[in-house]
Amino acid sequence: MDLENQNRVKALTEEHGAENVVVVFGAAEAESAGLAAETVTAGDPTFAGSLAGVELGLTVYHAVEPTFKDAVNFDVYDEQVGMMEMVLEVEEIETEMNNIRNEFCKYL
Repeated sequence: MDLENQNRVKALTEEHGAENVVVVFGAAEAESAGLAAETVTAGDPTFAGSLAGVELGLTVYHAVEPTFKDAVNFDVYDEQVGMMEMVLEVEEIETEMNNIRNEFCKYL
C-alpha cells in the first residue's frame, strides 16, 4: 500500500473511529491483497509509511469476497467487478483475507 493511501486510511480512521471503517481491496493477487490488508490491520510490515507500527485493526475485505459481493447492488458489482472475478484466484484471495481478519481485525 503506497504512502498516500496509508495517510488517507489513517486520517479517515482518526476522523470516524476504527470501528466505523471498512477497507475493501481489489488487488489481483492474494499476496498483494494480504499485504495491504496487513498494513491497515497490524501496521505497515515494511515500516515505511505512516502506519508503521500502528495497529488499526480495521475490518478488511476483497471485492471478490461473498460478504462484499452480497452487500452491494448486483448490477453495479457485475459491471465493475464481474470480469475481474472470472480471472482471479478467488479462493486464494478469500483464504488470505480470512487469515488476516482472523489474526488482526478487531472490529468484525
